[in-house]
This record gives sequence, structure tokens and C-alpha cells, in this order.
Amino acid sequence: MAAGKKAILAAMFANGGIAVAKFVGAAITGSASMLAEGVHSVADTCNQGLLLLGQRRAEQEANNLHQFGYGRSRYFYSFVVALVLFTLGSLYALYEGVHKIQHPEELTRPFIAIGILGFAILLECFSFYTAIKESRPLKGEASWWQFIRTSRHPELPVVLLEDAGALIGLVLAFGAVSLTMITDNPIWDGIGTLSIGILLGIIAVILIVEMHSLLIGEGATAKDDKVIRDNLVDGTRIERVIHLRTQYLGPEELLVAAKVSIARGLEISDIAAAIDDAEARVRAAVPAARVMYLEPDLYRSSPAVPGV
Repeated sequence: MAAGKKAILAAMFANGGIAVAKFVGAAITGSASMLAEGVHSVADTCNQGLLLLGQRRAEQEANNLHQFGYGRSRYFYSFVVALVLFTLGSLYALYEGVHKIQHPEELTRPFIAIGILGFAILLECFSFYTAIKESRPLKGEASWWQFIRTSRHPELPVVLLEDAGALIGLVLAFGAVSLTMITDNPIWDGIGTLSIGILLGIIAVILIVEMHSLLIGEGATAKDDKVIRDNLVDGTRIERVIHLRTQYLGPEELLVAAKVSIARGLEISDIAAAIDDAEARVRAAVPAARVMYLEPDLYRSSPAVPGV
């Protein structure tokens, strides 16, 4: 099972149920923040479908047109998710919030809204807990923010930020409805809706930036880069790494291209064996390094610059 699939499915079913409950509540109470949260949940449900589609497309075999495979499909669909979150979630909530502030409408049966929001918070907590549980093995000792910024697996950061945004949005909606009930002033409902729109916009921008970076190609992390360099050199046949370039072709497939310095005087067969052994060492240390191109060369020190 691709990384994060369990978290995606949990989020999809939770958001689907939450969306239905929110729309029913919005229809009964007339709450704009409840309606905005319903649209938010629909966008999230569609997003999880797109993430699953991306994983499915990424499983296609390489062919003559795409000789390195379709692994980046997962990055593309995660980027689309960020755009959907912004357009369907954030922009709609911003529009609805401004409209409700300018033209406040009384809430009816607000206790129904409170009950539905409480139910939604429980489901969203389940989804968020599943995403955290699935992310921990990949996160390691890094902070959650570092994981979101550096992970080459796009789905889990997307689900984590979506779920975190959904929980905060539910709290905002809960507060907006509660203040409307306490003050008998429906403008708080519009303020809550506007706040949800701003929150979703911030999350969408973070995701767009991160997914764009993955989509155009990111190299190995600093830790993996060092591990690769250390394992390319054996100290006898391969003396040093002259230069190294890496790029993720997909979340589980890293391209490694390097020029390495070979000890002088080696036979062709010895050079070939040294390259094979170096590839084996790197793949054992960094399993994602599935595609490797190593060029043997002789190290030449930089020529002296006249007058220096």
C-alpha cells in the first residue's frame, strides 16, 4: 500500500460524512460559517479522491514516452489538491464571509449547529489521528513542520495540513455560532466564515509552494546526500566523488548521477566491479536510490590561477 493511503481513506470517509452533516445544519440554521465549512469538507473529500487518483496513476509502468515512469503523478495531483483547496474552500468562504458581514442574517435553531459541529470535530479528530499515526514512521526525529517542508511523500503533508485546517476551522465555526447565540448579533457568523477563508488560504499557499517544489524536482535531503557520498567511496578503488546530482522521480524513486574518481592503474574489469559495488552500497543505505548512473573518471586538481 502506497504511503499515506490509509490516512487518505480515513480522511475521505470522515469528510464525506462531515459534509453531509454540515449542509443539513446550514439548511436548518442558516449559518454562513456552517455552509462555508460544508463547502470546505466537500473540497477536502474531492481532494482525497485526487490523491488516490495520483497514487493510481503513479503505478503505471514506464514506457517510451515516459521512460522514468509516472511517479511524479503523485506530485501533480497533490498540487491540484492545493489549488482546489484555495479555489473551492478559501475563495468561497471569503466571499460568503464578506457577504454575511455586509448583510447579516439571523440564525435559526443554533443548538443544532452546535451539535453538528461537535460531531464533525469528533470525526475530524479520528482522521487527524490516523494521519499522524501514518506519518510518524516517515517523520522520524524531525519536527512536524520540518516533515511537511522536507517530506518527498506528498500525500501525508497534504492530509495533515487539511485535517489541521479542518479542526481549526470547526473551532472557528463553533466560536462564531456560540458568539452569535450569546450576543444575538449574526455578524459573528460572518466573521467566523471570513476567518475560515483566511485560514484555508494560508494552508493552500503553503501546499502550493511545497508541491510546486516537488513537481519541478527536488534532490535528496542533506542527510541522504551525505549517506550517498559516503557509500560511493570505498577508499581504494573509488577515491572521491567529483560531483553528484540527485532528483526524486517519485516519492519512492531517487535518481542518482555522479562522477567518481577512480584510482589510477585499475583494469577495466576492476573499474566495472568498483562501480557495481558502489551502486550496491548506495542502494542498501538509501533504498529509494533505484536509478543510478555513475561515471568513472580521474580526479584532476584545479589548475593554478596565474598571479594568485
